[in-house]
Amino acid sequence: MRVLVVEDARALADVIAEGLRDQGMAVDLAYDGHTAAAKLDLHPYEVVVLDRDLPGIHGDVLCGMITDRDDRAMVLMLTAAGAPGDRVSGLTLGADDYLAKPFHFPELVLRIQALARRRPAARARILRAAGIELDPIRRTATRDGRPLDLSVKEFALLTALLQAGSAWSSTEDLLDRVWDEHTNPFTNTVTVTIGRLRRKLGDPPVITTLPGAGYRLTDPP
Repeated sequence: MRVLVVEDARALADVIAEGLRDQGMAVDLAYDGHTAAAKLDLHPYEVVVLDRDLPGIHGDVLCGMITDRDDRAMVLMLTAAGAPGDRVSGLTLGADDYLAKPFHFPELVLRIQALARRRPAARARILRAAGIELDPIRRTATRDGRPLDLSVKEFALLTALLQAGSAWSSTEDLLDRVWDEHTNPFTNTVTVTIGRLRRKLGDPPVITTLPGAGYRLTDPP
């Protein structure tokens, strides 16, 4: 899952981003509205955690820009304005959820996960293919009933492959969905992580590689 955190309080934004990355999410940061708008044009996000009182472009305006998109992200407004009237106005602007500061971080994580499930393009909660079953919420994965001990990035990569179904996922697609903007686009991190994931999935192999197309899961022969 790729998330954009838009928050002008840099220390808070950095803490949120680090905590979400620890949960296996790919997280980009914007400290003002103009930067957020530029990143929204560059990358597909599933959820935007959006502060209202932003410099540059106000959070209310940015919310409208997000909700006007065809393939829009879900918006979680995160703000110090927590009165009932503020929540109502935020939701009226098109936000999908509203969380007042201060907040409990586990609640923030659960709300982001819930929004991702509600997104129109979201897949079923339990992902299944090639003998693999993966639950993104409980963070469990098995192959033929055998539990898989996966790192955060291996789990996120397997999730992306399962969500892609029979479609090929290029290295660029996987970098965009599983890693964040700080990842070198010329790195071999996708190849390395695919290799580790293949070893943990075991035989017979179920990740197919096609040069020029990318990777996908296939049923074993």
